[in-house]
Amino acid sequence: MNLQPDEERFILILQEKKKIIYKICNSYCRSVEDRKDLAQEIIIQLWKSLHKYNEQYQLSTWVYAIALNVAMAFHRSKKRKREVFAGLEIVVAIMDDTTEEREQEENLQLLYKFINELEELNKALMILYLDNNSYKEISLVLGITETNVATKINRIKQKLKQQFNNALKS
Repeated sequence: MNLQPDEERFILILQEKKKIIYKICNSYCRSVEDRKDLAQEIIIQLWKSLHKYNEQYQLSTWVYAIALNVAMAFHRSKKRKREVFAGLEIVVAIMDDTTEEREQEENLQLLYKFINELEELNKALMILYLDNNSYKEISLVLGITETNVATKINRIKQKLKQQFNNALKS
């Protein structure tokens, strides 16, 4: 089978950036079927947008932007609840290192709950932040200023920390 140059390029992009797609799908969908549907829709939109890719931006920024936009639209159209990816970094920052393993798991579930209650933009911010994207990359993906990214992330972290501490006191 002879593939066209665009098809070959697209397959390489998918192979290189599939973790981003999986992360977004796992963050926005609970069921396996929903994740498959969302992944398929993201791939379709990436293909449709391939000719618009501006190589002055990082490929991951472009993939994130499309994947997050598709995921948010998918959520709105289906009105489904979704889980949010939460890296251990924020758990470590919020929790005490002396917490036992079982308590850590309970705390992680509580943190998932709080992140899941955030507005869509804030969830997207946390996904990108927890994936170690720079403020500049996040601002490009979400279309807000770097200053706004920094401010929002700081506020979200403070809010999550407060919610977490209040829940532990209860």
